Amino acid sequence: MAGEAEPVAGDTLQPAPGRACGSCTMCCKVLEIADLSKAAGKWCVHVKPGRGCGVYDTRPGVCREFYCDWMVDARYGPEWKPDTAKFAISPLTQGTNLLIAVDPNFPNAWRKEPYHRQIREWVKACEAMGKFVLVRIGQRCIALLPDKDVELGAVGVNDDLFVSRDAGPSGYVYSVEVRRRPD
Repeated sequence: MAGEAEPVAGDTLQPAPGRACGSCTMCCKVLEIADLSKAAGKWCVHVKPGRGCGVYDTRPGVCREFYCDWMVDARYGPEWKPDTAKFAISPLTQGTNLLIAVDPNFPNAWRKEPYHRQIREWVKACEAMGKFVLVRIGQRCIALLPDKDVELGAVGVNDDLFVSRDAGPSGYVYSVEVRRRPD
């Protein structure tokens, strides 16, 4: 997906007071890390599940700078910590969409409560800003639109997603198209 190769990170993001990854290593599984040739949904070869990164002092910059939304936003309760929720939430690089990267061993975790109700609220809020919520389960991608969820199948990090809306008889009707780009 355009912009997905590198999650938003940066100099301004810092953990919220009292937040630490601790034993959580979910981002080391669910995110694609181009610098390490690591596919989404697969464990990083350097991770020590439940303990952390085996190359912590020399890890790539994208790993050094990345914080999931649970780490930076104190409004998330403990149930939203990625190793509990079985997914990590982060904005995409250009900040145009919200990514919910799900552990492939728990593909429906995002559909459970208390998560699903909140995610549907984000879909509404994002739409008002011209943004969208995407669920990625390994290479599989689902676009969450205000009027429906669209299963997109395997979507590569270089592929582009185009969302459009047209006026319908009872409100907007949304569609999404994947435009494949060569790797």
